[in-house]
Amino acid sequence: MTKPLANQLALVTGASRGIGAATAIALGAAGAHVVLTARTARDLEAVEETIFAAGGSATIAPLDLTQSDSIARLATAIGERWQALDVLVLNAATLGSLAAVPAIDPKELAQVLTLNVSAQASLIAAFDPMLRRAPAAKVIGLTSSVARNARAYWGGYGASKAAFETLLGAYGDETSEISGIRTAIVDPGATRTAMRARAYPGESPDSVKPPEVVAERIVALAIAGFQPGHRERIG
Repeated sequence: MTKPLANQLALVTGASRGIGAATAIALGAAGAHVVLTARTARDLEAVEETIFAAGGSATIAPLDLTQSDSIARLATAIGERWQALDVLVLNAATLGSLAAVPAIDPKELAQVLTLNVSAQASLIAAFDPMLRRAPAAKVIGLTSSVARNARAYWGGYGASKAAFETLLGAYGDETSEISGIRTAIVDPGATRTAMRARAYPGESPDSVKPPEVVAERIVALAIAGFQPGHRERIG
């Protein structure tokens, strides 16, 4: 039987582990050819092998999204091979140090904002032409509850995610009436990831859901589609 995302191209950032890896594997199982990006080639290769073993197809693109021109080079390489991008999952992010606002290190905050905001803007800009060429492109961004509900010691990360939500929401508003592009913001909630373990070192990993639960929902959105400006939280 034809898989629901057959003949579609998906790009997942931060795809070497956690939610990104699980999402890439699930997209591959649904029939999409998945381009995997992250900094660590070895981890990407492991995800790629999992997709291949399940009968899917994937391409790895190891890179640091914060490096100058890396995103432009990625977009050029993908654009030379494929005409359109059907699914873009903006998952890559960095936590930074949890600290009271007066104690935030400006240099570290700049690094957090570079990946969590500036790189996301660059990804959207670089892949906008390919997204517009898809009949019904979906751009799905991962966020956090601290983007809208301020929490002590989470000021730096929360600010970056609030900016990212505004950025993606504005892009969706700009494109929804003139293209097939739809944007969605997904808050995965408490999920078993390396970032979660760093933020909550005393928490038992078994007490929170695995990333596959989030991946399943992201792929469902990619298959079924959604209304402009879609937002949801996965409990």
